[in-house]
Amino acid sequence: MELEIEKKFLVEGDFRPFVERVRKIRQGYLATTDDGLTVRVRIYDDGEAILGVKKALDDKALTRGEFMYGIPVSDAEELLQMCADDSIVIEKERHYIPAGRHTWEVDVFHGANEGLIVAEIELSSTDEAFERPEWLGREVTGQIRYENVMLAAIPYSRWQKYGGL
Repeated sequence: MELEIEKKFLVEGDFRPFVERVRKIRQGYLATTDDGLTVRVRIYDDGEAILGVKKALDDKALTRGEFMYGIPVSDAEELLQMCADDSIVIEKERHYIPAGRHTWEVDVFHGANEGLIVAEIELSSTDEAFERPEWLGREVTGQIRYENVMLAAIPYSRWQKYGGL
């Protein structure tokens, strides 16, 4: 099992001049549990498809165990059709921005999550130092509403309906 240590931030400035590449992503959740286990299928616009299993290993979801497997796109398309009835398929563009030893992944959401932009950085330890670009906003690591699995269940466009969550 691989470990994923990730911090999330809102984006408040213009990150686009620093983008190295962009990939469009569609993803859905096949299963989720109350203790932080998720089974996800993801399809990239360049023909890659991944089945991922993740499990939160701490209460802030900063560290997760993960298994990722490449699968045929045709299988991924079928799996997207099997996603839970009460969730949506997430649509987003992922922008990759190199910064020192790290790469920021900035997700610009579309569809029901239109208007939300979140930056993520993967670290090798929870206290690892990293460059903080000027376009980076406040940290939202551990705030469940910003987790993709929650955005599939209660999209950004519905937050007002639920009192802003």
